[in-house]
Order: sequence, then structure tokens, then C-alpha cells
Amino acid sequence: MIYLDNAATTWPKPPAVEKAMVETLREKGANPGRGSHRLSLAAGRVVYHARELLAGLFNVDDPSRVVFTLNCTEALNLALKGFLKQGDHVLTSGMEHNSVIRPLKALSAFGVEYTVVPCNQRGELNPGDLERALQPNTRLIVLNHASNVTGTLLPIAEAGLLARRQGLAFLVDASQTAGIFPIDVEALNIDLLAFPGHKGLYGPPGTGGLYVREGISLIPLRYGGTGSQSESEEQPEIMPEMFESGTVNTVGIAGLGAGVEFLLQEGLDRIREHEAALLEQLRSGLAAIPGMIIYGPGRQPQAPVLSVNIRGNDSGEVAFLLDRIYQICVRAGLHCAALAHRTLGTTKQGTVRFGISYFNTDEEIRQAIEAMSGLSSELD
Repeated sequence: MIYLDNAATTWPKPPAVEKAMVETLREKGANPGRGSHRLSLAAGRVVYHARELLAGLFNVDDPSRVVFTLNCTEALNLALKGFLKQGDHVLTSGMEHNSVIRPLKALSAFGVEYTVVPCNQRGELNPGDLERALQPNTRLIVLNHASNVTGTLLPIAEAGLLARRQGLAFLVDASQTAGIFPIDVEALNIDLLAFPGHKGLYGPPGTGGLYVREGISLIPLRYGGTGSQSESEEQPEIMPEMFESGTVNTVGIAGLGAGVEFLLQEGLDRIREHEAALLEQLRSGLAAIPGMIIYGPGRQPQAPVLSVNIRGNDSGEVAFLLDRIYQICVRAGLHCAALAHRTLGTTKQGTVRFGISYFNTDEEIRQAIEAMSGLSSELD
């Protein structure tokens, strides 16, 4: 089997991830922050170690500003619903995931306004268009770092400067870039950074997080036990407990920490260069196949994601045949990003998406190209 659905969830994971999870479950399986006994303290150290690693990865001075969530979607919901108020205006792009657009749509019923700034058919956003869309009540800019459909990088450095210059908050969805591209929250003027644990950070599903810059005030999504200030009926305002009510996923966070350690040991540059080389191999190979339509910027740098179609053939059928005939796993359809497909003009057809990871090989990409060539001939 060849797995090329890494834009959804990276698989396989480094062996150290499973090892860390099993060790935590067997030896440190107590509730972190809920007791003073040795097992609770050991579990707490596991969680804090992962928090420190993530803070270092994103150049966050204070690890307590990193909040653990179930996934990037929860992190985005916490950022958007916790920050925005009636009368606020938000700028976003035409390449956003539903994890941004659906919360904004829900908030619009409560008086939050938003503008979707169009991108071109390669998924690229002109920073000038973003600035021209500003309104007097604009309070937040939210962009993905890279599209989950085309891999197109959005201009977050320019957007961050614009936000800082205008006194706005800046939220970045790093679902396709965390662990692949360097992200420095200080250099990029990022106030809120949402990230998944199960993609480029090599952690297990059920993990993710949100960086919250000091001075940014959010209303929690969940209220309840935090292990601190238990005598009070009010939610404590201590970071990160304020946003981590209930028992955190200690076992998953242990795996996430091991995943981050792996990528730091390998080096982001090495990981990115390997994935970029495979992406170019795939792109050039598919471009030589008659009837192949390739979406996206067509050049580096971009996230290791490539969306294609074979003429007018249904993307779901192509993906089904890749799996059943060639044992190649990809994703087809709209990829939970309807706005992006409107931008590309692929709403009815969807796309066949290849997601590459550090664990893929030249030979796997060669076989994928051969499979798509075979399908192109069969579906002619």
C-alpha cells in the first residue's frame, strides 16, 4: 500500500511516537495537574515537556501561552469565538478551510461581519487586496498559511505587518505548514496560531493547539475543572488552564511531544527539501500525462500538497480506482474547503489530492505517476 493522504493525517508516525504513548499509558497514566502524588506529577511533566517543545518550535517565549486542543479545528473555534464580538469585522481569504468559514458563518448570526478577499485561480492572495478590504470595524485577519487543496502559500508575513500596522489581531491556520515550514510568531507578527498535532508534527489524532499572544483576551469554549482555584465558581484566568478545562489527552500529548522531537532532530530544512523534491517529481510526472489538469501555483515554495483531475472525470471515481486497483490512498472531493474549490472552479468535480510526507519515497511517487497514467488511458 502507498499512503499519499498526508494532508489529512500523516501516516506512518515515527516509532518514537508510539513508544512515548505506550510508555506514558503504562507508567504515567494518572491525571496531570490533579494531584501531588508521583504519577500525577510525572504526567504533568509529560504535558509540560510537549508544551516547551512547541513553544521552542514556534519561538514562543512563554510555554504557558501554548494551549492544547483536540485538533486545529477546536483551536480555530476557540480563537474566533473567543475573540470576536458583535460589531467586529474580519478579513479572510477565498482559500480557507471550513474550520474558519463555518465558525465565521455561525458568528455572523450574532453580529460579526466578515469579508472573503478573493484569490486568483492558483490560490494566490494579493496582500494589496487584503489592505483594500479593511473596514473601520475590522478587528481580525485570519488566513491559512497554506491551502489544504493546492498547497499555495498565502502571504502571512505581509498580512502580519498589515495587522500590526493597523492595530489588528492576526490569526494563522498552520494546518498544512506546522512542522514543515519555519513559523516564528514574533517575526511574523502572529497573535494567534492554530495547529494540528497529527499532520506535520507527527503526533496522533486528537491533538493540536493554539498559541495565544500575551495581551490577547479570549473567552473560553469550555468551562469546568482545571486543577487550579477549585474553591472558585469562576473560571480561572491562569494560562493555559483557562482554556484546558477537563482532563487533557496526556497519552496523545506524549506522542505529539515525541513527534516534535523527531522533526527537530531531523531538521525542518531536511524534511521540507525531501518533500519538495517528491512534489516536483509528482508534478512533472503528472504534467506529462495527456488530459491531466493540475491546480495550484505550479512552483515552489508550496506545501507538499497537489490537487489534480483527469479531464472531466469524477474525482471520487479516480480515487476509488487508485485504492482498489493500485493500492494507493489519496483523498478526493472538496476537502472540507468549499471556498477554495469555488476559487479554483472545481466545486462540482472536486479534485484528487496527493499529500506527501517525509516517509514517502521516490519509488512510491513513480508508482503513483504510473497509476495515474494508466487511469488516464482507461478513462479516456
